[in-house]
Amino acid sequence: MSFKPTLLIAGLAALSLPGIASAQMIIEDAYARASGPSAQSGAVFMVILNQSDTDDRVTGVTSDAAARVELHTHIEDENGVMRMRHVVDGFPIAAGESHTLARGGDHIMFMGLSQPWHHADTITVTLIFEHADPVELTIPVDLDRMDRGVSH
Repeated sequence: MSFKPTLLIAGLAALSLPGIASAQMIIEDAYARASGPSAQSGAVFMVILNQSDTDDRVTGVTSDAAARVELHTHIEDENGVMRMRHVVDGFPIAAGESHTLARGGDHIMFMGLSQPWHHADTITVTLIFEHADPVELTIPVDLDRMDRGVSH
């Protein structure tokens, strides 16, 4: 086989790979936490980098690790109390920018855990974007981690 047909076949194969557009969304430093072994809820934190030239938005998340999985944020109420809220429209991520999901800020909330989260377990999560292909992640549970909080 000559060089040109081989290159053409390789190029066409790369275009047909599932999830190739998901390479536009890079996930860094993802970890999960629950408040304890009997907790019914948990959360996931990470940095999502949009390496494309198109503004995008994470619009949802799926996982079998809980009965409900939602995008959440903390909002200060009229009494100065921080409350978690479901973010129906998702989190925008501008082209070339990143969005941090952090303790005390935006995060992925798991309600009705299907089993307890123990340190060093892993959970599978799929992030859904407005434009980019879904990104499936295997995220470690780190019950010791206390960093990356958001100051208010």
